[in-house]
Amino acid sequence: MNDSQNTPKPSRRQTGGADERPTPMEVLRQARAQLAELIGMNVETVTSFDHTEDGWTLEIEVLELSRVPDTMSLMASYQVDLDPQGQLTGYRRVRRYERGRSDAHRPGGR
Repeated sequence: MNDSQNTPKPSRRQTGGADERPTPMEVLRQARAQLAELIGMNVETVTSFDHTEDGWTLEIEVLELSRVPDTMSLMASYQVDLDPQGQLTGYRRVRRYERGRSDAHRPGGR
């Protein structure tokens, strides 16, 4: 293995090229941080991630109310929309549920 294989490749933002869009991982991190700051709750995970004409759409799971036992904690799914640069343009809560309960099958895996 040579050194070029061990060296991480710079992101598009680091290369200074004409394409200044963030990488998908940068978008995920930005979306989680921006939503947590806006709603003041703990973001658990990203459950869906789509690149759209207008930017990005994600579904993010949030811990809304911690309970004991943890399976009774109140969770919520938020749809989060971001522009092509990864800045949050809107969000809405699409469902609430207890952590220990499963949903009936929803089309599209959502």
